[in-house]
Amino acid sequence: MAGDKKVVSFGKKQKQEKKEPINLEYCSFCKRPNTEVPKMVKGPDVNICSECVLIAVQYLILKDGAMSAEAQKVLNLLWDIKDK
Repeated sequence: MAGDKKVVSFGKKQKQEKKEPINLEYCSFCKRPNTEVPKMVKGPDVNICSECVLIAVQYLILKDGAMSAEAQKVLNLLWDIKDK
């Protein structure tokens, strides 16, 4: 079973794991918090999430016209990573 521990202690109270507080950071572009996106890049007074980075990269590649096969491979790889 997925949630079962392999070692169980009897007679002793198990410690509850303490969760560290999450420092919320928001993407300066889409306004989503770091808890809702895969990665967040933090800069001086500005943040960008990994999904907005992908959109920006795609825009920069497509801005010049047709995408090269190599650029398409990179985008496909990045979108595949995002979906996992």
